[in-house]
Amino acid sequence: MATTVETRKEVKAQAKWVRVSARKARVVVEHIRGRSVPEARTVLAFTQRAAAREIEKVLRSAVANAEANHGLIGDELVVSAVYVDEGPTIKRFRPRARGRASAIHKRMCHITVKVGESTRPVRPPRPRPEAVTTQAEEPGAQTPTRRRRPTRKKEVAS
Repeated sequence: MATTVETRKEVKAQAKWVRVSARKARVVVEHIRGRSVPEARTVLAFTQRAAAREIEKVLRSAVANAEANHGLIGDELVVSAVYVDEGPTIKRFRPRARGRASAIHKRMCHITVKVGESTRPVRPPRPRPEAVTTQAEEPGAQTPTRRRRPTRKKEVAS
């Protein structure tokens, strides 16, 4: 009994020491995981978070790697995996009242994006069914009237 093993090409790009906290970047990453590359680019373009710009750069790099090094077509790729790891934290101190100091943590992260070939076959869109007419749309039919709330009379002070 022979089994066929389907090999999928997967290309990776990574940005290290990005000055965004990993927690904030993971919020953005959740929106593009499993989407097609054009769809992921659109989502990132309309996401108003600083991490979205950095993730978009890494996605563009992964697609460029796939096209240049592996001969894949960029618009047919899917974001197969994307994750954000914590990087080092720079610690600074800010002077506060009464001779105290409070800690400032400048967090960094490492963003990894993997794109691969789609496993789903691309199907053409289904034709839309014809519009069904209802009674209200037929000529001569009465449209339902909307019930109005009774109005309250305003009292005039004399």
